[in-house]
Amino acid sequence: MHRFYSVLLLIISLTISVKSQSNATLGLLPSINISKKLPKDWSLHAKAETRLEVYSEEFDFEYQLTDLSLLAGRKVSLNTSLSAGYQIRFRQETISNRTIQQITYVKRYTGFRLSHRFAADQTFQKQEYAEYRFRYRISSEFALQGQSVDPGEFFVKLNNEYLYSLQGQTDDLEIRLGAFGGYSINHGSKLELGMDYRTDSFIDNNIRHRMWIGINFYQTLQ
Repeated sequence: MHRFYSVLLLIISLTISVKSQSNATLGLLPSINISKKLPKDWSLHAKAETRLEVYSEEFDFEYQLTDLSLLAGRKVSLNTSLSAGYQIRFRQETISNRTIQQITYVKRYTGFRLSHRFAADQTFQKQEYAEYRFRYRISSEFALQGQSVDPGEFFVKLNNEYLYSLQGQTDDLEIRLGAFGGYSINHGSKLELGMDYRTDSFIDNNIRHRMWIGINFYQTLQ
């Protein structure tokens, strides 16, 4: 259970740090994730996510965007899967389209699971240069009771991601850190609550800090 309190302390510390920065944003990031297993090791993954800004220099509740995505994946070995898909983003009066490709490697150990994800995506929008992004994420999930996460039990999830983007003559690096506490509702449903911290604009020396309160629901359909 000490892992849960460590994550809680990290969340509080990150929140205080972001609010103390002048170029900082605090908001809500709820998402719904639905997965469907298909024959021959295929699967479908659908996701809906919304961003709501709560604080930027002052407290002000503002809608930012909504993402809808669908990926098809196939398990190619015991621990490795390949997937590709499409995302549409609604931001005020603009719509952008994104294609996604990724490789995921998941290794299970006693008491926790470790995953690596290598991904690339391409975003297209009218009157804008195409944006190309390359991403690496390492994620770990720890059971707080026993050696695996069973229904009715809590768990902790930690993420670290590095994202390099290129758009026209402009490039950037973004670093993301995530700390979540989760609860396994049943064999197919999970709920997570935590913080997603993001910082970017390193290259042009105008660093931004963004903290999102993440509320994630996962449902796996057999």
